Amino acid sequence: MTPRRTITGFSNPTVKLLRSLRDKKHRKREGKFLAEGLRLLTDARESGRLPEMLVMALGRDEHPLLSALEAAVVEAGGSVIETEAEILAKITGKDNPQAVAGVFAEFDTGLAALDRGRAPIWLVAQALRDPGNLGTMLRTGDAVGAGGLILLDDCADPFSVEAVRASMGAIFTQQVVQARWDEFHAWLRGGPGQLVAASLREARPYRGAPYAAPCFVMVGNESRGLPEDYEMACDLRVTMPMKGRADSLNAAVAGAVLAYEVLAALDPAAT
Repeated sequence: MTPRRTITGFSNPTVKLLRSLRDKKHRKREGKFLAEGLRLLTDARESGRLPEMLVMALGRDEHPLLSALEAAVVEAGGSVIETEAEILAKITGKDNPQAVAGVFAEFDTGLAALDRGRAPIWLVAQALRDPGNLGTMLRTGDAVGAGGLILLDDCADPFSVEAVRASMGAIFTQQVVQARWDEFHAWLRGGPGQLVAASLREARPYRGAPYAAPCFVMVGNESRGLPEDYEMACDLRVTMPMKGRADSLNAAVAGAVLAYEVLAALDPAAT
């Protein structure tokens, strides 16, 4: 059996550290974030990312995937902790936590780490505030084979417990980049790349539009949409029909619809 450390007290310094990772300030200070659930942690392992620390609930059901995860963490020099389910709930902030959580080092999210040629589609979100929408966009990126998600200006933290949970493991398969608009726009224009946004300004129907790889699909803030100057800087503006009373789609949904249309144009065999 692999040696494990057991923690049974809420006041334990490790518990306090883990609980602090629910706060963005402490995540940035430590350079670490939390992920919860065997499926999500297994996705991380299969994507080549292992937690530095594995936290498991006492009395949990044994599972071969959990045993494989624990062995991989130990082999990589990580630590394994067992604790009461109530303490794990305090750590994750979830009343009914899953039986396992992991602590990961935050990834490099700078533009310099991005290789635009590694995928034909990239998703871009400006001032996206809802971590659920952020997680949904990561899942969309994974589904369409995008290279990653570029977060512009003041977006929700992609490493928050809520965003990581909503990503359903896509946080580990998608590259995440954070930048200001001016920085991103200068970078984009320094090489190949088509910037596309859903818009009502001088837009053409999104079906059959001339999409080109690498295509950067951009959506805006949930309530305000994209600033006008951002839209006008796009290479292509497209519009989606709205048949009902609503005048717009949810930002993450709009990004998904548009991403699948781009996928159909760039890789018809995939759809």
